[in-house]
Amino acid sequence: MHRLFGITLLSVCLNPGASASSLDDLGSLSFPTSGAAAAQEHFLRGVAILHSFGWKQAITEFKAAQALDPDFALAYWGESLCYNHPLIREQDLETPRAVLNRLAPTLAARLAKAPTDREQGFIKAVEALFFGDGDTGARRTAYMEAMRKLSASYPDDDEVAAFYALSLLSAAGPSGGAGHRLNVQAGAIGLEISGRNPKHPGAVHYTIHAFDDPVHAPLALPAAREFADIAAAVSHARHMPTHIFIQLGMWEAVSTSNQSAFDAAVALWEPGDSAGDMTHSLDWGQYGDLQRGDYPRARLWVERMAEIVKKNSGQARVTGALPRVEARFILETRQWTTRPVTDQSPAAELLATGISAVNLDDLDLAQHAANRLAALATAAASEKDTSYYSRTGQPLAIMHNEVAGLLAIARGDTEAGLKLLEEGVTVADSMRPPNGAPNPLKPVHELYGEALLTAGRPAEAVALFDRSLLRTPNRPRSLLGLARSHAALGNEEAAAGAYRKLAQVWQDRDFTVLEEANVYLAAEGD
Repeated sequence: MHRLFGITLLSVCLNPGASASSLDDLGSLSFPTSGAAAAQEHFLRGVAILHSFGWKQAITEFKAAQALDPDFALAYWGESLCYNHPLIREQDLETPRAVLNRLAPTLAARLAKAPTDREQGFIKAVEALFFGDGDTGARRTAYMEAMRKLSASYPDDDEVAAFYALSLLSAAGPSGGAGHRLNVQAGAIGLEISGRNPKHPGAVHYTIHAFDDPVHAPLALPAAREFADIAAAVSHARHMPTHIFIQLGMWEAVSTSNQSAFDAAVALWEPGDSAGDMTHSLDWGQYGDLQRGDYPRARLWVERMAEIVKKNSGQARVTGALPRVEARFILETRQWTTRPVTDQSPAAELLATGISAVNLDDLDLAQHAANRLAALATAAASEKDTSYYSRTGQPLAIMHNEVAGLLAIARGDTEAGLKLLEEGVTVADSMRPPNGAPNPLKPVHELYGEALLTAGRPAEAVALFDRSLLRTPNRPRSLLGLARSHAALGNEEAAAGAYRKLAQVWQDRDFTVLEEANVYLAAEGD
């Protein structure tokens, strides 16, 4: 006879030996099932960790539950969800199918081991996800529809609601339109669950994903702060609050969250594992420290990245991150550095080299960088996959416009250069709002504003810096440009406000521009 067990999680940790890293403070949830009591304890920990996308640790817990209760259907359901990242188009069908087949070889036999309608609903949903027809997008949509039906049948069940919210995010895809509506719907569900249970790990996690854009980010700030306290010790979870902190220009929090994420990734890494979590937290952590003006720490992230690449040179995501953080350091610190342009030069390196070359008056090298970026953009645009072009081709086109625009200005054709930068802005405006560090590394609205200010057009520059700060709030380079533009126009109060914000971001830094800000503020009586 099966019994239903519902246990609330508060500050649970993994059983000894399950992981090298302790998983304390996993949050709070209740998930009644028909599993044996001893198995249920592992199952609940697995679900809490699954909500944090802690795949390896969750698998350990679900397998422990299966060992204690071999017919516990939801323990296999939980494990099956650990092999594909729901927000990335991964394609591993064989492993989750094998997991479900361990429970029983057919859907009918698997459902027979799920004694309640609710548990059968979960099993039917993953059947659509892993055994359904069509490509990944079609199967994710079918899974979402199955979870929608289950949610309608159990409207007061927070676990059904949380996994339904995640199915909406998974089916939404990368950009606006209907996908954007699904994201907002998922966020609304997350907020509703949080209203009943503020420490539910899935509710706060999925709220962050749902509202990961500059307009909606304030809605998710309470969730980000809560998740920072209860997220399992896995890198993705420790990193996720950054998605909201970065949208609000909370640079100290961006830095500390990603240091925590990096530490978690290092602690959990084993030989043969992907180092992607390490590089992702390094990437975002460096961006936060550059905005804080902590350039020595930003350089430390580059050095760490180089060491990781040495040990994981076969992983494309890892090797691709190093030129990005190197280029970002150059562009943010304005410590101009160039490298030879070749057919193998990464786009980020080409951007940093091209802009550096213009500032170092090496216009031939800048032209080579611009030409290569144009070729990469053209190649990306020829791809049949439009999502690929949106992800890579549009930023590449903007990078070409940035280097080519500055180059034209340096050669004396200011109007042509400004036109190229304006075209880059148009491309950026057609893309989804930024949901992380800028891509391209140098925000084109900011660069265009700087060029307009240099060209003696401060009124137009103000508009560009304002737009830049709406897209990437509290960026010090945009604040500096805004302050200088207002000062050039004689808008003393507005200039003082921008300088004041800049001084707050870069407080205690030994930067020449802060002397400029302090002189202006002193003159205004601040």
